[in-house]
Amino acid sequence: DPLSCLVELSAVRSEHGVWCRSLLSDYKEACREAVVGAWERPLRTSVYVTLLGGAWACFYTKPDRLSFDDALLKRSNQLGLLSPWIRSGISDVHVQSLVKLRNEGRLRHASLGLLSVVYYADYDPDAMLYEAQCSNLSVPWREIPQRVLDIGFAGNWWILSSKMKDYDVNEDEFKQLPVHMQVTSTPSVKEVERNEKLHRDSWLPVSVEDKGDKN
Repeated sequence: DPLSCLVELSAVRSEHGVWCRSLLSDYKEACREAVVGAWERPLRTSVYVTLLGGAWACFYTKPDRLSFDDALLKRSNQLGLLSPWIRSGISDVHVQSLVKLRNEGRLRHASLGLLSVVYYADYDPDAMLYEAQCSNLSVPWREIPQRVLDIGFAGNWWILSSKMKDYDVNEDEFKQLPVHMQVTSTPSVKEVERNEKLHRDSWLPVSVEDKGDKN
């Protein structure tokens, strides 16, 4: 019967309308309570907003695999411009090992929400080996912490940056020196002023006194 169908359709629409109005009313009440709560507790609200903003910034600036390759290439070029006698052994060994793993196709990247990690695998994924193609023999998650090579956070790869600290200083070069000469200390303010005075005095013309005039 067409009339009964229209009645049933009208009833269904009425039920859907009531449900939508109830849902909108609930959302409206929740938003009102959130605004009132934020007004009554501004300190807690500011803390929550700061945490959410920081989490969003960390997620947005999280480095990816391409940024790691770029950083590795940049560091490798920096070391390549230096003589092997000048490079830091720590920096050189770390970068060369990463370059070797990358050339072998064994570097892996994983995104963990607010940060990224780079770890190494045993095989290149394109290698036609049973161990490389079988998913049951892939790196288990429990072994990844022991295989991590770098951690990316806030737009930076932190382990690579720390290994490149003083990359142009070869620590082995100073091992033949006495112990007291292997470590340098920051000069004091007086020492700096004295050295600056000596430098200025070195540019002054030399005055020659005539001993005959004095006699």
